[in-house]
Amino acid sequence: MTKNKENVPANAVESLFNKVSNLIEQARARVATAMNVAEVYTKYQIGRYIVEDEQSGKKRAEYGKQVLEGLSERLTARYGDGWSYSNLRQIRQFFLVYSNLTDSVCQISDSPKFTLSWSHYQVLMRIKNADERRFYEIEATSGNWSFRELQRQYGSSLYERLALSRDKEQVARLARVGNVVEKPEDIIKNPVTLEFVGLKPDTSYTESNLESAIIGKLQDFLLELGKGFLFEARQKRFSFDEDNYYVDLVLYNRLLQCYVLVDLKVDKLTHQDLGQMQMYVNYYDRYVKQDFEKPTIGILLCKEKKDTLVKLTLPEDANIYASAYELYLPDKKLLQAKVKEWVNEFENAR
Repeated sequence: MTKNKENVPANAVESLFNKVSNLIEQARARVATAMNVAEVYTKYQIGRYIVEDEQSGKKRAEYGKQVLEGLSERLTARYGDGWSYSNLRQIRQFFLVYSNLTDSVCQISDSPKFTLSWSHYQVLMRIKNADERRFYEIEATSGNWSFRELQRQYGSSLYERLALSRDKEQVARLARVGNVVEKPEDIIKNPVTLEFVGLKPDTSYTESNLESAIIGKLQDFLLELGKGFLFEARQKRFSFDEDNYYVDLVLYNRLLQCYVLVDLKVDKLTHQDLGQMQMYVNYYDRYVKQDFEKPTIGILLCKEKKDTLVKLTLPEDANIYASAYELYLPDKKLLQAKVKEWVNEFENAR
């Protein structure tokens, strides 16, 4: 037996092991996903039972509280933790939110389709705006966001930042299909939030400091930029006429099939910065881009930008964009107010 074992090629075992291991991991992932979704459907149904019980005439607040407290005690005794009175109240609210009910509405709809874990829905159910809630649910599902990534994207006001970066006609589309990347404008956010890099907004830092901080948190940076981004290089050098030039960050977007050049500016944007980026983009389009690829995109991340300067400096068909960045999470209420004002202006103009 030992002799036969020694004659087996190691790479043959390794190859078979990798195939079997991958299959087991995929199966475990499917089981975990199925269990998470089953938990959500179960809690939705529990919420339905609680609301139906209340709608049977038992509407007095104190009596309802006593019923839920008694239910909590019985469930905890049989099934352990997770069934406190406050949790049951949350489960009830989850049903009301996702069946489009209010406390005064008695008609109960069929169960909606759930795709995320209970932890995700604990975040989503707190979002009052239905369009915003639907957007985050679509993005979390399609992007396979973890619970923490959903928390971060909601905390950074991704929906509002995308909405304010879009034409008014496209705001409603965010709630229907999420952020679909079809053209260069679809990857632009204002502002870009870089709170994860760890730099303090009230301290002095250089462009090199900012670049190094971004590289140190590259995965977070690519997630903040959006869908389809791949990293290629930092301080990418190219030369002509015996001069060397350096692009801060070279990325590639596989959805748009094009290079994305990023330059970092720690001061306000100038027309010289825009001209330099135009040169970078022209170089990549003429000497680097393959025939099957789309035109190169240039993005200037700056501490302060002025839209008028961009429009006056660049031709209308320039594939160059300026976005302000912030080293702290934006004021969500302020951005929500801006989006509401934006949508109302659009509706009144129709």
